[in-house]
Amino acid sequence: MEKEMICIVCPVGCHISVNTETYEVKGNACPRGAVYGKEELTAPKRVVTSTVKIKNALDHRCPVKTERAIPKELNFKLMEELKKVELTAPVKRGDIVLENIFNTGVNVVVTKDM
Repeated sequence: MEKEMICIVCPVGCHISVNTETYEVKGNACPRGAVYGKEELTAPKRVVTSTVKIKNALDHRCPVKTERAIPKELNFKLMEELKKVELTAPVKRGDIVLENIFNTGVNVVVTKDM
């Protein structure tokens, strides 16, 4: 059986099909599409981008993101943790907001100097 999807690894957005038994990927323009197709069926991951509260800054929210993709099933759990975070300016791009979230080895970092 084939699973049809659109690859989200890059802006090209290849229409790919993945064999659900062998995980063979067709239609990808680059090797990253093959990795994405297999991973999307076996253990989907996403980079999470969001904002957290910040004090003593011109803006009231500070943009943050995960350094790498985390298991998709952890996204909503991470959003709940981010609601509890309040930074104090100044912060620098790359500063760690949450370290090793849920023992994934992935940090949440600031994406803008504030």
